[in-house]
Amino acid sequence: MSLRNATGLRVLITGASGTFGRALATELIGRGAHVVGLDVAPRDDDPMTVVACDLTDDDAVPAAVATALAELGGLDILINNAGIGGPAPAELPPGEEVRRQLDINLLGTWRVSAACVPALVASRGRVVMLTSRMAVMQLPLAAAYGASKRALVAYADALRLELGTHVGVTCVYPSAVRSPIHDSTARAGLSLEGMSSYEPLEGVVNTVLRAALSPRARRDLPTTRRGAVEFFLARHLPSLTDRIVRRTFSSRIRSGAFHDAELAAGAVARHAEAAE
Repeated sequence: MSLRNATGLRVLITGASGTFGRALATELIGRGAHVVGLDVAPRDDDPMTVVACDLTDDDAVPAAVATALAELGGLDILINNAGIGGPAPAELPPGEEVRRQLDINLLGTWRVSAACVPALVASRGRVVMLTSRMAVMQLPLAAAYGASKRALVAYADALRLELGTHVGVTCVYPSAVRSPIHDSTARAGLSLEGMSSYEPLEGVVNTVLRAALSPRARRDLPTTRRGAVEFFLARHLPSLTDRIVRRTFSSRIRSGAFHDAELAAGAVARHAEAAE
């Protein structure tokens, strides 16, 4: 697919100092775009100007966005990339970890997008949402992340319906990419190894570029061929995908992968009981 010339386009990226944000910024700057970022912890070696911003702060977000847009002189593309993960089994009551993921992944994106609406409408711009394969195909022991990403898609759908006369809204669905977002899950003994296939960062970056620079806004974009198959199955054959995930999860439990994970104790005990 041919892409629009990015020269002079004004781009705002959230989570700009993280793995995805830096890679996206580098690519867009190389194509001639003017890029500014938002991040809770900017780095000295960021490839663009990054405005410090806590996306959970109702008052700080509009002020940070205003600063970024003043630097850019307007806005053509908003890339909502910021997000966090972490262990959160659905069977346990929601605590601080669940609230943190929902606040950043869903409400943080909502805050930034709302602050950007006037500038995007004025430029007839584009919004790209970094969602997740887990928005359509949930994995066990990570209910907060999946719920936040599925809710993010619902928010994107509403934004598309409200702004569709002037602004394009695209959801991008990566699978797992090796990055620090998985560190807290691994420390809790709930590694994705064996539950999810990792994909290269370059594929995610290229798909986001397609979403941002395609002549016409696309609605949904998986990042790999396998992801496209999973997306189709999850949308049209959800019972089949449930069986596949349950079988994989059971196999991981039988292998002993979660035996030392306190948060998985309930699932391990139930599978042991069922096997007797």
